[in-house]
Amino acid sequence: MYLRKILKIWDTLAFRLTFWYALIFTVSSLCAFLLFYLIISSVLQQRMDKELLNEISEFSSILKHKGDDSIEALIQAEAESEGIGKSFFRFLNRNGEEFASSNMSSWEGVDIDTRALTAITNGEKHVFETTSFPGRRHKVRLLYGPIGPDRIMQIGQSLEDDARFLETFKQIFGISVILFTVFSAFIGWFMARHALSPFQEVTRTAQDISNGAFERRVEISVKSEEIVQLTSAFNKMLNHIHGLMAGMREVTDNIAHDLKTPITRIRALAESELIAGKTSEDLAVETVEECDYLLQMINTMLEISEAEAGLAPSAKEEVDMAGVVQNACELFRPIAKDKNVTLISRTPSRVPISGNTHGLQRMVVNILENAIKYTPTNGTVTISLDDLNGQIVITFHDTGIGISEEDLPHIFRRLYRCEPSRSQPGFGLGLSLALAIARAHGGNITVTSVLGKGSTFKVILPR
Repeated sequence: MYLRKILKIWDTLAFRLTFWYALIFTVSSLCAFLLFYLIISSVLQQRMDKELLNEISEFSSILKHKGDDSIEALIQAEAESEGIGKSFFRFLNRNGEEFASSNMSSWEGVDIDTRALTAITNGEKHVFETTSFPGRRHKVRLLYGPIGPDRIMQIGQSLEDDARFLETFKQIFGISVILFTVFSAFIGWFMARHALSPFQEVTRTAQDISNGAFERRVEISVKSEEIVQLTSAFNKMLNHIHGLMAGMREVTDNIAHDLKTPITRIRALAESELIAGKTSEDLAVETVEECDYLLQMINTMLEISEAEAGLAPSAKEEVDMAGVVQNACELFRPIAKDKNVTLISRTPSRVPISGNTHGLQRMVVNILENAIKYTPTNGTVTISLDDLNGQIVITFHDTGIGISEEDLPHIFRRLYRCEPSRSQPGFGLGLSLALAIARAHGGNITVTSVLGKGSTFKVILPR
């Protein structure tokens, strides 16, 4: 379940934008860190090299003015002042023979690079090396430079201080990157949600329209050119579709109205002929029945159109839904008894709701009639009424023939009849009218079914 929720979050555009914001910021920060690290390392090395060159220059000047006798004491004092384990000094001739040095107890294994001596002998002003030695954690910067006609000085300086500075820099920068990445994720989420809010408004509008609020339109609150164009095009499309639907509904209603008059006249003529005894009784009775059947179908279609278009009588009153359900059960109990179907009702004593009494009665009757009609002998139909968190839930459960997965999405369409139901009387408008009435009251109808085992219809209405 949790994995499914995580995958669902990943599929959202807001999460993906936030992820890319954070990723781009993190990569940019790491690139900036690498650049700063290289710059700082270069600056530290240049500073170190400059200090070592200054040491060479000072010793060269001292050797020139005071001679070799003053060198050994001077390098000992210089090494002790900087730290015996942090720096050392060696004086060599051009053959690499040492004639003076500082305390080398902490610098075992530091050899003399003959290549550097050769390079200086060949005219190089100085030679730098960065190397590491066994037993020492940090690297050492070495400088070879001439300080006299036959004198070469080797200076070694530990890079411990620079390494610690760089390590501290990495730690501080690492913590900063983590904090700023989290911060950028929050900022990215906020920006993504803000940028996508107009699209959420479009989604909500589309959902409201799919639930029957055909007059809903997207409100343009963000003055972005792209969003304005999108919402304008969407509203224009809705207006066009609404116009087409209104035109189709008008044509259907006109046809229904036009059919009512001649069918009513045919029925009246058949009745008059039957009363006068001028025609066959069976023919007249059949004509009257067929006219009644057609009139009932036309009236039901007109009621559905009025409910879907919001043109049904809008006068609302307090309706006791418990009483409506109980009355419907009493109405159909004899029919259920004749079919040997058990009809069970579970309702509170009183559940008031604001609505249209006639419409709510038709809705309950249509669904209950279908449940009994398609439940075979020895079956059970159960209707229950619950008041849940400000919503009225009416549940119709039957042990009937059920509805196939292929038919289930289409059962609320006008005149749609599942294949097993064609052997039963009816014209496929009862559920369409029930759904139209439920949506006219701000509610909805859901259905679950298993073929051969029964169906469960749930009517959800706001209080």
